[in-house]
Amino acid sequence: MIRIENLTYRVGGRTLFDGADALIGSGWHVGLVGRNGAGKSTLLRLLLGELQPDGGNIGLPKAARLGMVAQEAPGGEQTPLDFVVAADRERAALLAEREEPHDPHRIAEIEARLAEIAAHSAPARAATILAGLGFDAAAQARPLASFAGGWRMRAALAAVLFSEPDMLLLDEPTNHLDFEATIWLESHLKSYARTMIVVSHDRRLLNEVVDRIVHLESGRLTLYPGGYDSFERIRRERLALNASMRAKQEAQRRHIQSFVDRFRAKASKATQAQSRMKALARMEPIAEAAAVGGSIDFAFPEPEPAAPPLIAMEGVVGGYAADLPVLRRLDLRLDADDRIALIGANGNGKSTFAKLVAGRLAPLSGRLFRSPKLTVGFFAQHQIEDLRPQWSSFAHLEAVMPGARQDAIRAWLGRFGLSQEKTEVPAASLSGGEKSRLAFALLARARPNLLILDEPTNHLDIDSREALAQALNDFSGAVLLITHDWHLIEATCDRLWLVADEGVNPFDGDLDDYRHLLLDRARRPADNPLPRDTPGGRKENRREAAENRARLAPLRRATHDAEAVITSLTQERKAIETALADPRIYNGGQTETTAKLKRRAALDREIAAAERLWLEAAEALEAAQTPNEG
Repeated sequence: MIRIENLTYRVGGRTLFDGADALIGSGWHVGLVGRNGAGKSTLLRLLLGELQPDGGNIGLPKAARLGMVAQEAPGGEQTPLDFVVAADRERAALLAEREEPHDPHRIAEIEARLAEIAAHSAPARAATILAGLGFDAAAQARPLASFAGGWRMRAALAAVLFSEPDMLLLDEPTNHLDFEATIWLESHLKSYARTMIVVSHDRRLLNEVVDRIVHLESGRLTLYPGGYDSFERIRRERLALNASMRAKQEAQRRHIQSFVDRFRAKASKATQAQSRMKALARMEPIAEAAAVGGSIDFAFPEPEPAAPPLIAMEGVVGGYAADLPVLRRLDLRLDADDRIALIGANGNGKSTFAKLVAGRLAPLSGRLFRSPKLTVGFFAQHQIEDLRPQWSSFAHLEAVMPGARQDAIRAWLGRFGLSQEKTEVPAASLSGGEKSRLAFALLARARPNLLILDEPTNHLDIDSREALAQALNDFSGAVLLITHDWHLIEATCDRLWLVADEGVNPFDGDLDDYRHLLLDRARRPADNPLPRDTPGGRKENRREAAENRARLAPLRRATHDAEAVITSLTQERKAIETALADPRIYNGGQTETTAKLKRRAALDREIAAAERLWLEAAEALEAAQTPNEG
């Protein structure tokens, strides 16, 4: 059991914890959530003893082993397999002691303990964990120094999981993982038998893996039962109740104060007035909590229309050298209303494909057609790294908005959640999430028809991720998404393209199909793989999914067509409104003015009719997507 009592901790003149209390029971799986900068990672370091509180106490069970991924990535000539196996320090110590001369009794004790901790199967267990995190047999035998930093952090995560500490502390464990490794980690953590505290902004992980949420806000810790969705619902209900109680209390305060003001000077009522004044002083005000979701917002401007298709590929081969292609035989089409998520393991070519679509990489062969008016907004981690460290957010936007008024630049930054006080802060001093929002603000200036987002949520908290999902759903252009965030894909995409075996092909199934496919493959021996064309060996499910999409396609198209008509009519009406607002139109006689007024009235009727058609199509689509309860 972890007992946190009256915890106080300050850093840089800022109070992160102010009399915080929490009780975490043995075996609980806890998600620690809160806004970026609230102090979640600091709390993990306080639990580890790396930091000392300014006040209060943190009580841990005696002899409890705590495990957390080291901040520095491992390196050297040691292989990932050897590194992970060495994380079981007791096993390593017993094996070393066994090699030294001892009396027979001690040798027997060592052998018994080695058998108890299943020491003989340790390499196999370590290999299984590494495989789940993306290391194949060849990769497990390579030196750690030969891997990029993200892969070495995966090895560090594997080592902590292998050591099975009594209290597992995980800080954003999916940050260095692809979608496939994230699915495996979710399955592994669900079966973890000991206490676990996870700091994560991955909504699905927090729904599937944890059974309680601890919310860090305003220096206090509040425990909620269930996963993240349950926490959000209960908290919203609690905020609504608080608002109601606060309103009642304010009404009661006004009533008491009115009595005091009226009768304070009257001798016959003086005692009662004094009594009410004391009651007013004793009344504890109900604090006004921050609203769920805060004020974070994203907004992508309406793109200029482009003729379909936006992209068409015929026999395209892509890569960085003619003799070493990454992708072959690409025959795909991307239209203005497409919302596509790329799935597939890291290294299969997702980023290469994104660069081909964006025009940042020329095809090695084949034909790639691009719509003449296509404008691409490309978000990738290197764009965050390319920000000028000493330039402020304002300076970055000013460079791409020449001649714009200062208030217009600040308003644009505000659309992406950068407050006015943050606009003058050097980029080097911004948080990861703030840098991401600045990068979004920059790419949106081009009014792209197509957004290509490569791991856009790595530095965003849950509220920012929800704001991004809402903005993508409001965006009328096409979206190509690469992410390990299950919730973002489900919220914004309706098609999956699988990048595997040097190809990119539509995946006949949803994310649950893909998850089952990966988990089933992980359970099968390497010499008996699943058939490639069946997700989880369930051909029937794939056929039904394909039929379902075909059934819904006309309804989706009707909805999109109605939206397009509404957009066109609304734009025409806006143009007429602009013309009628110009005083010069009235100098040319009544004929033109009358015609425009008649057309505006006709447009009002046409827009209303189009909106009815859209509503009917949307309701039909929703009804078709809803399972038949009867």
